[in-house]
Amino acid sequence: MSTYKKRTHTCGELRKQDIGKTVTLTGWIDVRRDLGGVVFIDLRDRYGKTQVVFAPQHNQQAYDVAQGLRSEYVISVTGNVEGRPADTENPDLPTGEIDVVGKELAILNKSETPPFPIEDEIDVSEDLRLKYRYLDLRRSAVQKNLLIRHCAYQVTRSYFDRNGFIEIETPILMKSTPEGARDYLVPSRIHRGKFYALPQSPQTYKQILMVSGFDRYFQIVKCFRDEDLRADRQPEFTQIDVEMSFADEDDVFRTTEGLIAELWKEILGIEIARPFRRLTYKDAMELYGTDKPDTRFALHIADCSSVVANSGFRVFSDTVRKGGVVAGFAVPALSNYTRNQLDGLTDLAKSLGAGGLVYFKHHSDRIESSVDKFVSPDEVKAIAQKIGSKNGDLGLIISGTWQKALTILGTLRLEMASRLDLIPEGHWNFLWITDFPLLEFSEDDKRFVAVHHPFTSPKPEDVPLLDADAATARARAYDLVLNGNEIAGGSIRIHSSELQSKMFGLLGIGPEEAKQKFGFLLDAFKYGAPPHGGIAYGFDRIVMLLTGQKSIRDVIAFPKTSSAMSLMDDSPSTVDKKQLDELHIRIL
Repeated sequence: MSTYKKRTHTCGELRKQDIGKTVTLTGWIDVRRDLGGVVFIDLRDRYGKTQVVFAPQHNQQAYDVAQGLRSEYVISVTGNVEGRPADTENPDLPTGEIDVVGKELAILNKSETPPFPIEDEIDVSEDLRLKYRYLDLRRSAVQKNLLIRHCAYQVTRSYFDRNGFIEIETPILMKSTPEGARDYLVPSRIHRGKFYALPQSPQTYKQILMVSGFDRYFQIVKCFRDEDLRADRQPEFTQIDVEMSFADEDDVFRTTEGLIAELWKEILGIEIARPFRRLTYKDAMELYGTDKPDTRFALHIADCSSVVANSGFRVFSDTVRKGGVVAGFAVPALSNYTRNQLDGLTDLAKSLGAGGLVYFKHHSDRIESSVDKFVSPDEVKAIAQKIGSKNGDLGLIISGTWQKALTILGTLRLEMASRLDLIPEGHWNFLWITDFPLLEFSEDDKRFVAVHHPFTSPKPEDVPLLDADAATARARAYDLVLNGNEIAGGSIRIHSSELQSKMFGLLGIGPEEAKQKFGFLLDAFKYGAPPHGGIAYGFDRIVMLLTGQKSIRDVIAFPKTSSAMSLMDDSPSTVDKKQLDELHIRIL
């Protein structure tokens, strides 16, 4: 066995024009095939695969060693590049026209049999893949995701640098300001009984940077939220954080659309049309039943309240009288749905909080309704016209409070689109949602809470409503939605100490509490804070969509499970009593 030589080429590099060269490759054995007298291996690294041939006539010593090779051994091999014999080329492999004839072979490290094959398509649990993440990361499909993530980093930094933004790091250990999700707390060893928090976002720091005169800031930053998890959430996540002074909504939109267009162009080779469509929060809810609608298909919701306000069916008329809504949508060519299928839809609606589901089947000679005993044929016909139902369609109607009824319809809309395969692939429908409510009332806390965060500015024309009818005030807030996914969100900020104090008051944060939690920011505002606004992009979610994945865990090198566990290194874990004593902590 020869000594280890450094590689001259990667395993994805060699082509027909390299025939005749003597090369050295290093990597992992992907596949080994012993055909009796000849050993073939596919040698793999992150750049690709190359087939290597060992035979006694080429080098007896290398052939003898090759007979003991196994999958995932790490080797170095030196040999000559030769063209493959006719009819043995592999068109699916970039290196498929050549072989390397092995003359020298060094085993750099052996491997135990992996718990799962290192292949793109494997049928194993995600938990097993995450436990052995260092093996999962060898798979080319996972490596491709992380390479695209790398490209997205580079495009982002280049774009903002060319547009005059300065990248500035902000602290990871900061003051706890619990508004929104729960903070991750870090106890201080030096300052007994005191804690740092990991930032949910750099919000307060980037606003202070605006006060400091850095009028265009960005950062690719880790953020932390101790909240319930799902496929597109992690306890630690990455966002592109942006803030601009002397800017309004149009400035933020224009900057964002430029970045998105560049990402899609550079990574996918797709031209994205600009400007993006804009829709108010109210219109989005009433048309799609959600503030992050997937607009790649129709199934538009329509408000039927006006035609049933005086209905003899009390469920409808009482709902309208109490300020609620009766709304629905038509599903094309589905009037043949069976009773069992409709019962299943009704059960789904009830599981979402609906009292029930009203449906009708639109036939050529009549409209058959589930409430024919209570609603007149004229009312059913009027409802059908409102939702745009035609012959052969199925109508689905929900009644209830505005928010609840529309949200349930939004879920039903997505369910029906999925069942009928109405969502086209390869479409990129970007959409701005604007004019969100500034505040919402929390029944649990019996007070207003900020829909976005406490630093969001109300629309100028709605400032008087803060004293008269705060619940109706709109925010200068905006979200960017792509195919039903929120990928960015931000707002124009409050830059006045007086208005910020008023906002805190509406949120039930008194002067002393405001000073304790946010005194540093309020003090900064006293020294000439410029008008400013910004946006934060969900970087993991953007990469997930760019790579066509369903979970952000597939685009993060070392993700946590849905229970916030890291199976590979078994964290969170217990710590020594000595460490706890140093932090003045006792486990109860």
